[in-house]
Amino acid sequence: MTKPMTIPEIIQTKGKRKLSMLTAYDYPTALLLDKCQIDMILVGDSLAMVVLGHKDTLAVTMEEMLHHTKAVSRAVTYSVVIGDMPFMSYQISPEQAVENAGRFLKEGGAQAVKLEGGATVIPQIKAIINAGIPVQGHLGLTPQSIAQLGGFKVQGKTAKAAKKLMEDAKALEKAGCFSIVLEAIPGPIAKLITENISIPTIGIGAGKDCDGQVLVFHDLVGMFDRFVPKFVKQYLNLNQEIENAVKQFKKEVEEEKFPQHEHCFSINEKELKELKES
Repeated sequence: MTKPMTIPEIIQTKGKRKLSMLTAYDYPTALLLDKCQIDMILVGDSLAMVVLGHKDTLAVTMEEMLHHTKAVSRAVTYSVVIGDMPFMSYQISPEQAVENAGRFLKEGGAQAVKLEGGATVIPQIKAIINAGIPVQGHLGLTPQSIAQLGGFKVQGKTAKAAKKLMEDAKALEKAGCFSIVLEAIPGPIAKLITENISIPTIGIGAGKDCDGQVLVFHDLVGMFDRFVPKFVKQYLNLNQEIENAVKQFKKEVEEEKFPQHEHCFSINEKELKELKES
C-alpha cells in the first residue's frame, strides 16, 4: 500500500521533483485523483463557479465548502486534502480565521487550508499555524479580490508590482506557509520567487519554473465552457462526450431501442402466470 503524502514531504520535494495539484469537489472525482496519486487535492472556492453556477468565487459559503470537503476527504487515502477558505471566512480577525480553518480539519477532514493574500493576512496565517493547522498561501490573481483587481487580469507586470509579489512571498514563507500558489503572473517573476524562497511554489498561469502546477479539474477535462483561461490545457473535452451520450440515450428511448433484454429483470413464468390468473 502506498504511503500517504504529508505536508513535510511536500516541502521536501523542492528542487527534487515537481508537485501535482488538482481541484475536486465530490467523492467520485477525488477517488480518481487519489488513485492517480495527485500530490494535493484542493477543494477550491472555484466550487462557486464550476459546480454551483455563480459568476465568481465570492458567493460560496463556509457550509458549502465544508459539505464538499467532507465528500472529497472520504475518498482520499494518498493525497493531501486542502480546504480553500472562502471569502469573508478569515478576513475579519485572526480569531475568526482560526475557528473556520479548524472546521476544515475537524469537520471537513482536510489536512490543510489555503487562503489568499500577502502581508495583509499575515496575522491570520500566523494564528492559524500557531493552532497547528498547515497553511498554503496564494498570490497574484486572487479571485476573492476580483472587485479590487478590476477583473481576471495578469498580476505583477510592472517592476513595482512584481517587487510587491516577491515581498509578499517572503512574508508568507516567514509566517510559516508550507507552499504558495502563484496565479496568473509572468513566468520570469514566478521563477524569481521560486528561486528565492525555501518552500514550494505551485503555478497556475505562472510558467514552467514553479515547483508544481495546479489546474481546476473542470478546466482540465473540458467541463466548464463559460470561458477557458489562457493558462489552461484541456486534456479532454468531456462536455462534448457527455452531450453525445445524453443525445444517444434520448434517441434510443424515443426509438424504443433502450432498454434491451439484457438491461431488464425477469420473473419465473409460473409466478407470472399465477399473478395474471389472480
